[in-house]
Amino acid sequence: MIRHVRKRVRKIWATITLLSLELIVVLSAFFAALAAFVFVARMVFLKEKKELDINIFDFLAGYVSNVNTNLMQVFSFLGSHYFLIPANIVLVLYFLLIRKERWYSIKVPVISLSSLLLMLVLKQFFHRDRPLVPLLQAAKGMSFPSGHALMSSTFYGLLIYLVWRNIKNKTIKWLITITFLLIIFFIGLSRIYLRVHYPTDVMAGYCLGLIWLILSITILNKMERIGKKEIDLVVEK
Repeated sequence: MIRHVRKRVRKIWATITLLSLELIVVLSAFFAALAAFVFVARMVFLKEKKELDINIFDFLAGYVSNVNTNLMQVFSFLGSHYFLIPANIVLVLYFLLIRKERWYSIKVPVISLSSLLLMLVLKQFFHRDRPLVPLLQAAKGMSFPSGHALMSSTFYGLLIYLVWRNIKNKTIKWLITITFLLIIFFIGLSRIYLRVHYPTDVMAGYCLGLIWLILSITILNKMERIGKKEIDLVVEK
């Protein structure tokens, strides 16, 4: 009996420790992203410093070639609405029709649409013009924050979250995670390389994407738990 109780206590303690570590990581990522965004926004709009943007543009100019340009266009497409809209629809249908997980099919469009709304509102609020000399063709709309960086962070970040929730094999889990992180990075890099965004636009987009993803998942998970409790109470009655 005592051995069983000890085993139970150790299991509970291990769960608490794991949750605490996860909470620390999530909170650290959230506040680090928030601090980084405030720093970038302050540097761009209050101090009006452009040295970082100019230096990165000058550095990437030395790597411009037909091969690199074609490659960057591919990554830019992976962060565009031409790709992300169908990808989100496919993901919703997968969870709705194949996995039969209603809450996941709700989380995907909610995070996607709220991220889009956030991006549009902030672009109009900051109202920063695009770089004057794009590499190929000018992009429409305002520049800060980068929509590609923000939307790719929330979409591929959500995929990383789903991978960690549903895949048990650690090797596969890490391989997929690293792949998605590289895609997010190169999507942002492609926008700078093509000179349709300043580097600080992309940095801000990454920060906001991470912040919004953490907030959205936290809120939606809380709503899911409340919904399940209400369903359980109805069933018990």
